[in-house]
Parts: sequence; structure tokens; C-alpha cells
Amino acid sequence: MGSPAAAYQSGSGALDVDREFYRTLGATQRRELVESFVLPIRSGIAWQVPAGHLCRIVAIDGPQVGDLNIWNRHDPRERMWAARTRQLQAAHVSIFDRLWSTLPFLRPLATITGDSLADYGIDGEGGRVHDLLGTRCDPYVNRMLTGEDFDFHCHSNLTRAVLPHGLTEFDVHDVLNVFQCTGLNDEDRYFMKACPAKRGDFFEFFAEIDLLCALSTCPGGDLSVPLWGPDARDPIDVCRPLGIEVYRVDPDLLSGWSSPPTAAYRNLHGIELPRWES
Repeated sequence: MGSPAAAYQSGSGALDVDREFYRTLGATQRRELVESFVLPIRSGIAWQVPAGHLCRIVAIDGPQVGDLNIWNRHDPRERMWAARTRQLQAAHVSIFDRLWSTLPFLRPLATITGDSLADYGIDGEGGRVHDLLGTRCDPYVNRMLTGEDFDFHCHSNLTRAVLPHGLTEFDVHDVLNVFQCTGLNDEDRYFMKACPAKRGDFFEFFAEIDLLCALSTCPGGDLSVPLWGPDARDPIDVCRPLGIEVYRVDPDLLSGWSSPPTAAYRNLHGIELPRWES
């Protein structure tokens, strides 16, 4: 007996992806590096990725989880919607999956073009990589579970990262956990495993619109050390930096491509417009 079909399917082709186009972008050497930097351990940074550019996150020194946020650079009310992306794409994303934005915009912000862990699949314990099931670690839960304050959780790192861009803690949202291996156990509870990334592994996406991105190097590092419970300890020895690279693509490769429009729905929600008597 097969597994149930996916709940969200398109009869109009709205979820179809031009795989040849994105496969070409992911493989091309016709790209120019326009920005690169290293994100130290237990820190966060925000940067811009113009529409039509590629952005690559690299495990430059071995396994390390990165918590990613994405916004429309011109209107941060439009931001990545982790829950809808889980439904429209998958709970763990890879090449050709798209990262969708919130209502009322509902369009792809980015399309994944490269993933050196694409063949990881599902391991013997049900773990998969590049997680949308969970969200960022935060000091509020930490205080609740441990009674202690710690200001370098991913939520904190992302908050500090976006402040120079005019955003605040209220703009930080549910993340894509890049390189993170997770799943649901037999009790239907969330679990995290040691990150399988090796030095040089990467995750790359194509900016469908002008983006503001922010990334935190998780203070849990490669998540090989328990963060809570009786065996918990400070995992600083398994924390590593991540590299970020932004590439300009040869414009000829983008012939025929344009940024996707926002959702076609007119936002009336069944409410009739007022009719004024003359």
C-alpha cells in the first residue's frame, strides 16, 4: 500500500518549475563573484542578494548549522513563509524547491539551485537535511528550560543582524535550518541529529526578487552535543564558521526570466465593495 498523495497539488501548473533553467544556473561557470564573507561562530549577519543573482552558503570548516531568514528587500512585510513552503514543497528542501513568501504576496522568493547534500535522502533514523520542521533556537525557550540567559541563540543573532537594516526582533521569522538534520520520532516529536555536512559542502539559491537575507551560525554548532537535558553542555568546541558567496550570473542565461508577480487574488475575502447611490 502506497503512502498518501501530497495534499497540495496544482491543476494549473503553478507549482511546476523549469528544471532545465535552474539546472543550468546551478551548473554554470558563467558567474562572477561579487561578494563573499565569513560568518564567525555564534554570530549573525544580514546581506543583500539582487534579483537574478545566486547566493551560496558554504561549510568552510566542517559541519555547522545555519539559520536563514529571507525578506523582500523593498518591503520586509513580505518574507519567507516556512509553514507554506513545507506544504507546497517539502519539510526538508533541496534542488528545484522554492522558498515561498507570506500572504498577501505568496510568490517564490528564491529557488534552490545547488545542494551538495542532495543525495543524503532519508537516513536509518528518519533524518533528512535542510530543515523546515523546526525553527530557530531562542533565549526565551532557553530561559524557560534552563533558568539561564544566553544572548547568542539564533533568534538573538538574527535580531542583531537586521537592526542595521531598519528591522527589529519582530521581523525575525521562522527559519530554514541549512545543513540541519532533523525528523519526527516514533512519538511524533521533533528530533535533531549531528550535522552531516563536511568541509566544502554548500547550499545555493537563486534570488527571484531583490532579497535581504540574514544568517546565524547556530550556537549549537553541528548539533552533535545535547543542548538541553541531563547530558547538556556548552557545545562551543563543535561550532564552526560559515562562508557566504553572492554571484552575478551571465545575463544571457536569464533570457526570458523575470521576477514572479505577487498572488493574483484581489484580497477582497468575499467582502463586497460599497455601492454608493447617485
